[in-house]
Amino acid sequence: MEKLELANTEDTPYLLLDKGNNKFEISGRSLPEDAFEFYSPIHEWLESYVADANPSTELVMNLDYFNSSSARNIVEMLFILEKITETGNEVKVTWLYKEEDDVMKSRGEEIQSVVELPFEIKTV
Repeated sequence: MEKLELANTEDTPYLLLDKGNNKFEISGRSLPEDAFEFYSPIHEWLESYVADANPSTELVMNLDYFNSSSARNIVEMLFILEKITETGNEVKVTWLYKEEDDVMKSRGEEIQSVVELPFEIKTV
């Protein structure tokens, strides 16, 4: 399965989905003009990954800011990842935030409350 890597821009995050090296990361700012268009290929990649997932998957999320349309798409990413647990494989989300950034800590807690995945929130 080909890795999906997207360079960050002023309005979009860096993204790495790399099954071969077992690295899954999203970082930076997410406020694309069309969040559905930006996240659609990510959702498609993840749906394909679910069918043949690694025994253990950790998604590291280190976002500085994201808008509400990105939030919906981020939660959708995690809903897709929840399907991996149905195959007996493990999934974990690590939510990183800067110690002084209470907003991103709270947003991580909000997302954690709606998904059914092991979810660790910690400072960087």
